Amino acid sequence: MFFLITKLYFSRFDFFLGLIGEHILLSTIAIGFATVIGLLLGVLISEVNKTSSYIFGATNFLYTIPSIALLGFLVPFFGIGNTTAVIALTLYALLPMVRNTATGLTVVDPDIIEAARGMGSTKLQLLYKIKLPLALPVILAGFRNMVVITIALCGIASFIGAGGLGVAIYRGITTNNIPLMIAGSLLISALALISDFFLGTIETLVTDKMTNGRRTQK
Repeated sequence: MFFLITKLYFSRFDFFLGLIGEHILLSTIAIGFATVIGLLLGVLISEVNKTSSYIFGATNFLYTIPSIALLGFLVPFFGIGNTTAVIALTLYALLPMVRNTATGLTVVDPDIIEAARGMGSTKLQLLYKIKLPLALPVILAGFRNMVVITIALCGIASFIGAGGLGVAIYRGITTNNIPLMIAGSLLISALALISDFFLGTIETLVTDKMTNGRRTQK
């Protein structure tokens, strides 16, 4: 089997390279939308506590819907193709981003916030100069989780006519071509693992830098 999959990669290199490009593009667009929306919703929760139950309730509900069912629900409204796939992936990616942003902002040391207020900082200055930098390690952890989830889920996009490595899996299933199906699955796993390693390294560097900065201040 290993020989067949390796041979498949070499013989259909252009095919897989194109699918990898499509997969990365779809995932990146969804991650971009989810990052912006998730950050905004997380900030809203931290600043207006009354909204937390509604926003968390909505994102938790979306996360419980099976991916195929969500795609099926969106198709009548947005049709088949990449647009529907991006919307579905964005909705699924929101939960870890919203949760970690809100958590990171709400656990900032109140004494630091009070000290900044005493120095005349406005709410906006408190947010982008104090809270967001201190919450960055927690937010990055949520972003890392979101990226891995999105890359993995992007494989289902082919079932509604979108691109990505799911096309190889779908064709492998419909034609009973097991090597093709495994080849697509392995590439998705590789992309997810590489992204997780890269973001994990960045997360560690940021956390270490902040820890060293606090020790220096002390």
